[in-house]
Amino acid sequence: MKNTHLWRALGRNTLISIILFGALLGILWLVETYLLPCGEAGRGLLLKWNDPAWVVGIPASIIGVAYILTIKDPKNYTGFYAGIIMSILLGIQFLLQGQFDSTFLYFFVFIPFQMMSIYKWSRNKEDGGASFEPKFLDTPRLILSIALLVVITAGDYVLATYAFRHEALTDNIAIKLLNGLLISSSFLANYWLIYRKTDSWIYWFLYSVAGIGLFIIVGNVFSIVLFTFFLVINSMAGFAWIKATKPENLYWAKIFCKQ
Repeated sequence: MKNTHLWRALGRNTLISIILFGALLGILWLVETYLLPCGEAGRGLLLKWNDPAWVVGIPASIIGVAYILTIKDPKNYTGFYAGIIMSILLGIQFLLQGQFDSTFLYFFVFIPFQMMSIYKWSRNKEDGGASFEPKFLDTPRLILSIALLVVITAGDYVLATYAFRHEALTDNIAIKLLNGLLISSSFLANYWLIYRKTDSWIYWFLYSVAGIGLFIIVGNVFSIVLFTFFLVINSMAGFAWIKATKPENLYWAKIFCKQ
């Protein structure tokens, strides 16, 4: 089978993710069972097995970590197949939660992005693959990317205010801003991954931090732990890509990265 070693890496990373999440769920079960209030008062504070959206989110998270661990290697496009499955599951999860903006993005934006990534990363390159080495954005694209981050965040804020929450612009500012940042950062992270831009991991970092902040506010302990886990995994992958980026491909980041 062609590129068997790449598929083996995906399988190995999936197994690692299953083990990590098994350990995480085991720890949370122990905490919920023995450290939190007994009986109904403590049950479901961390593990919400009666919530269909939460249950769907578990395999989505497991596959998502396998996806990140796999594309940590800039040469391994097989992770995007896991990314497509993750996006389908997350789209279902957000649909169950009534977050229709996120549902639309995962089904109609992120899945096509990941399909494009498979095509771009796996095709034969006439230049021997030099154009597909990890690179930072040049300054004009960096400015455009930051502008898009602001515009998408603001657009989602307005959409959430008037279309979904039916409230004033000044209500729940932090929640709507963080939710908008989640969407905008994940959009840019997925987009720049298509072109193997190291900047994509900056947006994955923002995504993780925004998720931690959002779930601290809404009091979802499990999601705080989950996004902290994502923060560690995304940071590891980001450092790996920075290390793999050649000095001539640093562009705007050359003032921060000394190799």
